[in-house]
Amino acid sequence: MTSLSKEDFYKLVGKNVARLRKEKGMSQMKLSLEMGYESVSVVSSAEVCYRGKHFSLGNLYQISNILEVDICDFFIENENEEGERSF
Repeated sequence: MTSLSKEDFYKLVGKNVARLRKEKGMSQMKLSLEMGYESVSVVSSAEVCYRGKHFSLGNLYQISNILEVDICDFFIENENEEGERSF
């Protein structure tokens, strides 16, 4: 992984959570409920790093179990067709 600012790192993680959640066909609301929240705000804010909100390590562990993915998948940088970093 290349060197990212803390904010870019949080955005990368949030984008990967959103991508994996969508691949599993799960809504933000369903993920939020399975995490024990009554509202979608925690997940929706952390997926886009709204106002500095981000997932904690505990959140990521919980999400990886809910989505049945490897926790390392949240930290992968994707490249677009031009070979540029995408997050």
